[in-house]
Formats: sequence, structure tokens, C-alpha cells
Amino acid sequence: MSRIHNFSVLVILTSILCAGTVHSQNAVPLPIIDMHLHALPADANGPPPTAICPGTPTTVVPQPGKSWFEVFMHVMKNPPCDDPIWGPMTNDELREETLEILRRRNIYGVTSGPLLASYYEADSDRIIPSLSFGGLRNYPTPERVRELLESGNFKVFGEVTLQYEGIHPHDERFAPYLEVLADLDIPLGIHIGTGPPGIMYFPGQGRHLARMHSAFEIEEIALRHPNLRIYLMHAGWPLIDDLLAVFYNHPNVYADVGIINFALPRDEFMRYLQRIVVAGFGKRIMYGSDQMNWPGAIDYGITLIEEAEELTFDQKRDILYNNAAHFLRLDEATIARHHGR
Repeated sequence: MSRIHNFSVLVILTSILCAGTVHSQNAVPLPIIDMHLHALPADANGPPPTAICPGTPTTVVPQPGKSWFEVFMHVMKNPPCDDPIWGPMTNDELREETLEILRRRNIYGVTSGPLLASYYEADSDRIIPSLSFGGLRNYPTPERVRELLESGNFKVFGEVTLQYEGIHPHDERFAPYLEVLADLDIPLGIHIGTGPPGIMYFPGQGRHLARMHSAFEIEEIALRHPNLRIYLMHAGWPLIDDLLAVFYNHPNVYADVGIINFALPRDEFMRYLQRIVVAGFGKRIMYGSDQMNWPGAIDYGITLIEEAEELTFDQKRDILYNNAAHFLRLDEATIARHHGR
């Protein structure tokens, strides 16, 4: 083979490799579904800016002469870590920072909250609208909820936060809403698990009982509506045995890892997640950020799963996308579009 021919082959191979590199750089990232995203005002967790310390153990302790709420808010203003995630100052900044992460990461977010309309208007492709349910006080009637869901503008009913009122999901006052969901085949996303540390000592929050973290809270309505798709926001942490028992008994119950993926120490979160996977329920756990005022928490939680040595590539893809796509019953065309095909 001549030197000239060798050079030609080298040029061709280099061109192919370079083209492949450019393609990989421009390729759409593997899609992610965030089953627990919020559209909240920037002051939803206190006057902005506030901060969180992702992956840091809860070290807040009571202080003499101060209420627990005062102590907790002081920590959010003075985070005890070297690399806190700060929230933006304004609603517009919060929305745009959140949407930037969704676009960059190729995330589709099941989103609820008072500012949902502005998020959807800004990027209707990335936002999957969900109708939040703050509780049974001053909330629309079941008839009004039916009208809203029948409009087709909402794909999910949640986050339902009955736990903050100390109301069980099987409370008869909530039963008519469940009938609407079952009739319209709308999935239910319900808060079952942790809130902020010491939430019962926050003003007006005295009914968020620890025993209601249990996934057993959902069992009666799962039996009453065997075809209703239910997912437990916060995955019932820390009551893992209760969650696994419910998964075992009720095939239509899933869970997301909202807030526990950034609020817990890394090892505790991974132990909890791995227990679910090792027990055989890796197809029933979904990524959720529970992003409220700190967009960086989305990146943190996803990276934690992507880099987890305890999980295989397929298990990570199930948690980050496949399980939610199945739960939401996305069609093949939508899944292909999410993958950039």
C-alpha cells in the first residue's frame, strides 16, 4: 500500500471519527421523567433566598428561647454546608432556572402548583400538568374536579397532601374524588412520607403524623379501586418494610423518590432505593425531584442515580424514565420523540 493511499485512508477514518464525535455531542440526552415537580412562588419556603444542603444529615437542633420554626428558617438562611443549593429571588428566575435544567437534561416533568399555567405557557412540551389537591379545606368540589379533569388539561391528580392535615386517604370525605379518578382513569400522586424535619411544630402544621408515613395508608383505597394507578410521593420513607409489603400486595401502586434523593444522606438514600430494587420492585420506583425552590436539586438527584455503583444501567434507566413512561401509559410516538427519534 502506497504512502499516499495510507494517508487517504487515515483522512477518511479521521473524518468518520470526527463526525461520530460531533453526532454524540449533539445527540439528545437519554430522557428523564420527573414525576414530582412543582410550580411554586419563590417565597413558598420562606422569604427568598433560601438554601438546602443536599445529601447532608439533618443536624438542626432546638435552641433555647426560639421556636422550632425560627430555628429551621435560620438554617435555611444560613446553610451549614460548604456547597448549598440556593433558590432564586423571583418567580421568573425560579421558572427559567427550572426549565433550563429540564431542557438541558431532556426532562419531562409532572408539574403541579399555583404557577403551573406560567410554566406550561413557557414550555408546554416539557411540562405534564398535574392538578394539585391541597386538602379538604376550601377545595373545589368533586364535581368541579371532574370538570377540570375532563377538560384534558391535566394528566395526573396530585400532589395530594392530605397527610399535612392528618387526614387518611381512606377518609370518606375524599372518597368522591377517588371515584372521579377511577372513572376517568387519572393517576393519583399522593404525599406518603416525610416532610420538613419537625413539620408538626411549624405554624398550622400540627397534624403531619409520623405514623402516616406508612404505605399502609394507601391500602384500603387500592383495594377499593383496583384499577386506579397510584404513586406514593416520597416512597413512604423511612418505613421501607411497609412499602415493600404494599408493593407485593398491590400491583398498581408505584412510588417516587421525591425529596429523599436530596434531603437524605447519600448512603441512606441508596440503602432505601437498593432495598426496593433487591426486593424485586425495581420496575415500580420512579424518579421525582420534589423541586420546590431550589432548581439545582434536580441535577443533584439525577446525578446521584446516574453515578450509583449499586445500580445497573438498566435499573437506572427504569428509575429515571422507563417505569414512569409505563405508569403514564405513554404511546410509542411520544417515547420516540422523547428519545429524539
